[in-house]
Amino acid sequence: MEVTGARQERAWQQGVLPPVEEVRPGLWSIPVPFPRNPLRYVLVYAFALEDGVAIVDAGWDCDEAWEGLKSGLATAGYQISDVRTVLVTHLHPDHFGLVGRVRARSGARIAMHPADARLLRHRGRLDEEDYAHVSREQLRRAGCPRDLYTGQHAMPLVRFEACDGADDALHDGDRVDLPGWNLRAVWTPGHTPGHLCFVERDLGLLLSGDHVLPRITPTILLSPGHERDPLGSYAASLRKIADLDVDEVLPAHEWRFRGLRDRVHTMLRHHDDRLAEIEHAVRSAPGITAWQATERLTWSRPFQQMAQPSQRLALREILAHLVVLSELGRVRETGDPVAHWYPCPVSDGPLLVPQTTVKEFPR
Repeated sequence: MEVTGARQERAWQQGVLPPVEEVRPGLWSIPVPFPRNPLRYVLVYAFALEDGVAIVDAGWDCDEAWEGLKSGLATAGYQISDVRTVLVTHLHPDHFGLVGRVRARSGARIAMHPADARLLRHRGRLDEEDYAHVSREQLRRAGCPRDLYTGQHAMPLVRFEACDGADDALHDGDRVDLPGWNLRAVWTPGHTPGHLCFVERDLGLLLSGDHVLPRITPTILLSPGHERDPLGSYAASLRKIADLDVDEVLPAHEWRFRGLRDRVHTMLRHHDDRLAEIEHAVRSAPGITAWQATERLTWSRPFQQMAQPSQRLALREILAHLVVLSELGRVRETGDPVAHWYPCPVSDGPLLVPQTTVKEFPR
């Protein structure tokens, strides 16, 4: 893999915000602050149009990010009122958060995959209470300590208002209506059910959202109401884009790079290694709960030092891997009200994320 966003990588190492850059004529990279988060910023991409500008993602919903987005657009020669379209890679609030403010100021159309748009529909109080109950039950059944799931709520999403929603649904392979650009949507579920990447075929660019990042791997969580097997979907989505004919990858975090295929294979190996580590934990302690397995695994920092929200995310990440191991016939789940995991009698062999199929994007 070759780093092409050298100024971005240097800024990362220095702990500062990278500059606004025109990465191709009429295409700008705008870092929007993501306060109090180790990711630091979201890279919003702005495409010049004859009558304004289109942006990919918008940033976290806070005043610091709002000012950063306005300042970045100004550097490119635009104002918020010039935004005609917002293309949303996925539903997470660091990407979708400011979409409502942008639309209110500009009248921009919002385009995203319907699977994520559905999850952002307005919820009433009773809907929120029902979801919180399901979320707590999932953690309880995984063996999570009571003080970590009592009263816990999932990461709050920025939602559409009542009787509102996305203006345009983008499906796999759709041509995006941006005059002057040859941009197509690529459906890459896993990180979220409706995650989208965008390919600019004439320029050989992949706007990868959170699907492929140069330094870290995105979290793949078993979240209530989302996919049954998010890791299987994610692995299939990685394989789907591995051989795209692109010269450069423009991610939503960190920095630009070349070498998509090598990076994809590195990320797949990471998940295969993680599956092997989790299976080993189950075989070493038959009847282990998902929470106990999570405590035993290696993390970038000691698990007991993580804040409670991070521990819950870690647990849901391990649950996603246990689903794959169960599908592979390597482990089985039993017990209620708390689930316990046992090894299955299988022959030794390579542990690979299953070759799940996601519709192929036409190259």
